Amino acid sequence: MSHPELATALTELLSLDLPPVALSKVQARPEGVVDTGRPVPSSCAMWRVAEKGVFYAEAAEHFNCPVGSMVMGFEMPDEVNAELGGLVQSMCDAQYLEMSEVANIPSVRKAGTGVVYGPLADLPVEPDVVLLWLTPAQAMIYNEASGNANWTAEAGQVSGRPGCTALALAMETGQPRMALGCIGMRTFTGIAADRMLAVLPGAKVGEFVEALKVTVQANAGMKQFYESKLAQFV
Repeated sequence: MSHPELATALTELLSLDLPPVALSKVQARPEGVVDTGRPVPSSCAMWRVAEKGVFYAEAAEHFNCPVGSMVMGFEMPDEVNAELGGLVQSMCDAQYLEMSEVANIPSVRKAGTGVVYGPLADLPVEPDVVLLWLTPAQAMIYNEASGNANWTAEAGQVSGRPGCTALALAMETGQPRMALGCIGMRTFTGIAADRMLAVLPGAKVGEFVEALKVTVQANAGMKQFYESKLAQFV
C-alpha cells in the first residue's frame, strides 16, 4: 500500500481525528523538502507541526530539548550536554526521575544529521515510525491489533517519561508501542489530556493495517452481541 493509502486506512479504521504523522532520521535534507521555518521547544513539538506538512529539521533544531535530543540519538555539543546534565539533576532533585534510570533511557541508534517530518500521506521517504494520537477506546483496538492483548504472547508495555522514548523503543524492537507521555510532551505538543501516543515501526505499518481490519471487524461483531445482551436489562 502507498503512504496515502496507509494513512487513509489508519484514519478510517481507528476513527482518528488527527492525521497520522511520520518521521525518518536521514543523513541529509532531501531535495525539495523545506526547512522547519521556525524554532520549536522540543522534538515532540515537531510532531504537531508535521500534521500541517512535510519539513526537514537538522539536529541542532532539536537541541531546545536536550532530553529529546538525547532520545533521538543526536550528537550534542558540550553546551547542550551541560544543559542536559543540569536538567537531569533538577529532575532528580524534584523526585521526578531517579539518577539510576538515566543510563537506561532508550535512544535512537540510527545515524543521521536531521529528521524528515510530515503527514504519513505525504512523506517523501520511507518512515522510521508513524505516530498516532489515540483515545482510550482507540488504544484498545490498537492494542488488540498489535497482538499485545493476546494472553499467549508477552504482555505489551506502555511507557511513560520521557514520552519520546516510545519512538526509540519502536525502532529498536520493530514492534508497535504506546506511551502515556510525560509532562514535557503534554506541555509542548498541547495534545488533549484524553490522548495517548501510539508509535508504529515504519516497516510494519502495512502488516498492522491488515491486523487492524480483522480487529475492527471482530469488535463490531462483539459489540452487536453485547448490545443485544444489554437490551435484555433495559
